[in-house]
Amino acid sequence: MADFKADGGWHGPNLPAGTAAVKRADCLYDPLFFGAGATVSANEYILPADPAALGASFSLTGPSPSLAPGHVPVRGDLAHIAMAGKWFVPHYAVPMPHVVRAGGASLLMAASGAEVLENLAAGAQFDVLEVSGGWCWGQAGEGGFVGYVAADKLEVLAS
Repeated sequence: MADFKADGGWHGPNLPAGTAAVKRADCLYDPLFFGAGATVSANEYILPADPAALGASFSLTGPSPSLAPGHVPVRGDLAHIAMAGKWFVPHYAVPMPHVVRAGGASLLMAASGAEVLENLAAGAQFDVLEVSGGWCWGQAGEGGFVGYVAADKLEVLAS
């Protein structure tokens, strides 16, 4: 029996005639595409909240515009998941919310000893997109500067 979920998508084993959808077993489940909180079995068909998005493709129309360092969560190898469809990079990351520990932290343009973009106060939110070599790359708050913070200056934000 089919039903409509709160995320606006349709989930069910039987598809109405003429409806475009994908079979759960044949796709990579993307909660941003199909709707957060959707739970489906491998035998169900899924219709995203925006059916026009099915089969949509992106074309490369030329080089990406230059970015001012520290303002957009995009690197050559990684970007914030919100940049998917806007910027082409090999990997997209869902931010992991952290807070700055007591004593504050410096947000750097590059790991280990680079220019300081901003001094983050204790308790400030920092959304981590990558952790590597004792450094976290991410964004200060929503829409803030993007850069590196020493991993030992952050802790996971309690939910």
